[in-house]
Amino acid sequence: TARVAALLPTDREMTVVTNSVPIAARVSTLPAVNLQLLGGRVRGLTQAAVGEQTLRALDTMRVDVAFIGTNGITVRHGLSTPDSEEAAVKRAMVDCANYVVAVADSSKIGQEEFVSFAPISKVDTLVTDTGITDAGRTELGANGVDVILAAADRDPQDAP
Repeated sequence: TARVAALLPTDREMTVVTNSVPIAARVSTLPAVNLQLLGGRVRGLTQAAVGEQTLRALDTMRVDVAFIGTNGITVRHGLSTPDSEEAAVKRAMVDCANYVVAVADSSKIGQEEFVSFAPISKVDTLVTDTGITDAGRTELGANGVDVILAAADRDPQDAP
């Protein structure tokens, strides 16, 4: 998701809602962005806000597109992460979105982590790298997920 944030257009007005401190710091300097930083307890490992305060804020929102990172993605277990508090926030993000884009490198495909936060049926698009197998792409596509391959050679620090 940090790579997605690094590629946001600088000439289009938009509202960005995030629970990520690093992403908030990156997009806060973009003049066309109205940044909404979600509050809550910040986990040191991920630098993301979690907890009841974060969930309450998401419960009142509706967003057009949610870009969601995941530690694992399978047809059977959906999107998953090892931490239950992160899963609760990601579940709320998926629930308040009109369109869900999962963002994960190909090593996450076929992996199942401890807590599922969204069934595969809630994922509209997966953005991943060219390392995805043909079988993985076919299986996800057969379950309604549009798979988009991103160029892996661009450093997000080089983006505007």
